[in-house]
Amino acid sequence: MRDVETIPEVEPATMRLSERKPDTARIVNRTIVYGLLILAAIAFLIPMFILLNTSFKTLADVRTGTLVSLPVEFTLEPWVRAWGTLRGYFWNSVRMVVPAVAISTGIGAVNGYVLSKWRFRGSEAFFLALMMGCFIPFQSILLPMSQLLGRLGLSQRIAGLVLTHVVYGVPFTTLFFRNYYVGIPDAIVESGKIDGATFLGIFFKIMLPISGPIIVVAVIWQTTQIWNDFLFGVSFAGSQSQPVTVALNNLVATTTGITEHNVNMAAALIAAFPTLVIYVVSGRYFVRGLTAGSLSG
Repeated sequence: MRDVETIPEVEPATMRLSERKPDTARIVNRTIVYGLLILAAIAFLIPMFILLNTSFKTLADVRTGTLVSLPVEFTLEPWVRAWGTLRGYFWNSVRMVVPAVAISTGIGAVNGYVLSKWRFRGSEAFFLALMMGCFIPFQSILLPMSQLLGRLGLSQRIAGLVLTHVVYGVPFTTLFFRNYYVGIPDAIVESGKIDGATFLGIFFKIMLPISGPIIVVAVIWQTTQIWNDFLFGVSFAGSQSQPVTVALNNLVATTTGITEHNVNMAAALIAAFPTLVIYVVSGRYFVRGLTAGSLSG
């Protein structure tokens, strides 16, 4: 007589479901983290709401209402007046930012390529010396930069501001590209050399096509820094070449009589609009680009 096979005891479904339940401590921790993040988001968004809300109010509504009260009479007049004042200076900033970002990013890419893949005697010392530019305070170079721009005939011109921001931005862009290219295997460059590619050929055909993430980082960083700059603009720009940040300060500081808070709020939003759009649209790519170098290779 054969032994009767024992059937394994089936585990109750209720027990299996109970084991899958998340740990109570994990739920509490997650709730606390999300709660703090929501509070932080609210704290940061309140000033933006006040700016936007006030910019659509009439001056009488601003006087009688509170900061958070909605407009009784919705109006676009503050925006029209603010844009009429800032329009020329806004385009000054555009003409300053676009070439300065393009030039500093291009130079930083070449520098990072050389310092990571074509090392030469003293390259590390050169890189450390270049990195000192990241820590030099703006105020310490105002006088020598002013003298240099005067000798070059670029004083009080947009071209002078472009040169200033390129010089100050190259250390940062070099750091970004150098750290990114270090994570790319040297075998890629060596294979290009074997195939007879030149220095620039390897850069344009091999390195640059795979540099998208770090290019985004450099462009976002430089655009934000240059657009938001006030010190260089107020120090080196003429009355017709001032960037929008200087014009915004003049608009608020030179108000006589009644302070038009609605116009000032609209002007502040106009000045902040480009960088705000960049971070909303490309913020996630900025984070990805910063981590791409550490994850590659």
